Amino acid sequence: MSSSPLASATSGKRVLSGPAIAGLALAALLAVALPAFTTGYVIYIANLLLVFVVLCLGLHVVIGENGQFSMAHAAFYGIGIYASALANRAVDLPYPFAMLFGALVAGIVGLFIGALALRMRDIYLALATFAFGEAMQWVFANWDSVTNGPNGLRISPARFGPLEILSDKQAYPFVLFFCLLMIGVTVAISRSRLGRSFRAVRESEVAAMAMGIDVRRTRVVAFGLSAAIAGFAGGMFGLFQTFIHPDSLGFQTTILVLTMVVVGGLGSIAGAIGGAIVFGLISEVLRQAPQYQEIIYGGILILFMMYAPRGLFVFIGDRIREVRHGR
Repeated sequence: MSSSPLASATSGKRVLSGPAIAGLALAALLAVALPAFTTGYVIYIANLLLVFVVLCLGLHVVIGENGQFSMAHAAFYGIGIYASALANRAVDLPYPFAMLFGALVAGIVGLFIGALALRMRDIYLALATFAFGEAMQWVFANWDSVTNGPNGLRISPARFGPLEILSDKQAYPFVLFFCLLMIGVTVAISRSRLGRSFRAVRESEVAAMAMGIDVRRTRVVAFGLSAAIAGFAGGMFGLFQTFIHPDSLGFQTTILVLTMVVVGGLGSIAGAIGGAIVFGLISEVLRQAPQYQEIIYGGILILFMMYAPRGLFVFIGDRIREVRHGR
């Protein structure tokens, strides 16, 4: 007899296994110690990877937890970048308030898109969100009076009281703190009643409705939370970057983040974090061949969905167990 969606959702309460927790703790310790033995470009890459981690957590909420296929993540990320940067420029407040503003604006837009997408499923939802993402990139590139259009937007240095962030190394402790904070928030959401509702809807909407879950509201909230987390990642980007161009917020960014989540393992917070770090490093290597990036990303995505649908780390663990048992 198959388990009910609620049972399946409840079984997901332990969102991080013992080895995953140990691995994340070790990674956190290494991350804290990183500025002590390196500087410059390495710190910049570390900041960028931490932003990718938060972006992947946002996509994990809507795809991994709720089972909705969204391709608008780069748009919400861009909304967060522009909204936080413009708020920081207009009002000289501590930068966390600008980050929260960016997350709020992206979250509100996400709730609106989620409400429009209620009648869509699978490929139709993917196409609708892809169209929204392309439309938002056009807005970023053509709303000259707000975004400075194709010339890109200069981002003012972030301020924390009297402290002004002027380097990657100065920004790193704040980027790391906010990344760890968003990991905690995502774990809390997954362990909460709302997270169990997300997973119940993912497993079976009919059964979820029979158990009293408001499926429409749950799907919209998932979109809103996912967008807000992506918008917060956009605010984190402004901690160490001084410029944003619309070309960096297009379809390629969406595919990159989607590949990170799939490679790490759909439905796994630890997988989203690991996929962001591993594939973020791969994307830096591929900067030397920009004309082939989308082809390589697409190929990796297809291969993992065919041969390792549960993600890289589960695939490696399965191979290790097979070797140990002599299979």
